[in-house]
Amino acid sequence: MNRSQLGVGEAVMSVEDRTKTPWLPPRWFIRLAWRVHRGVYRGFGGRIGLWRPRGNKWGALRLTTTGRRTGRQRGVIVGYFEDGPNLVTLAMNGWGEGEPAWWLNLQARPEATVDLGNGRRLVRGRAATGDERSRLWARWREIDTNLDAYAALRPSETAVVVLEPRPGGPDMTPDS
Repeated sequence: MNRSQLGVGEAVMSVEDRTKTPWLPPRWFIRLAWRVHRGVYRGFGGRIGLWRPRGNKWGALRLTTTGRRTGRQRGVIVGYFEDGPNLVTLAMNGWGEGEPAWWLNLQARPEATVDLGNGRRLVRGRAATGDERSRLWARWREIDTNLDAYAALRPSETAVVVLEPRPGGPDMTPDS
């Protein structure tokens, strides 16, 4: 069977690929890299650190949620791709255990904002389910061929998070 005969949700993976554990840097290094990324973003006033997805590459956006316990605004930079008007990311926590705090916050309070390279959007976050999740996971798999192997490192399923334009809010507000 060749790739064109496969359905959207099916993976092309040999037995060797399925048993091979992907290499990840140590957890401290992953956390440090994201801290440095946030520092660069802040240090340059948001002019550097965010980019749009291009071709078969993901982009980076800044997601601001409201803390589920504190009520304070919490910002995080995540990878994403566009699916029509929606933005799609993964709640992966650096492929470690547990859910990322931003995803827990978004589940408690779905209204959020995203900063993109060209402005801000008001969004509502939700988990993709069923056929939509399969379709979006397959798209991520095109971007990152190791996606299934990385996801297998987590004890629970990785949520595919859809950030939809918030009804009643402007789709995009220009940067100040």
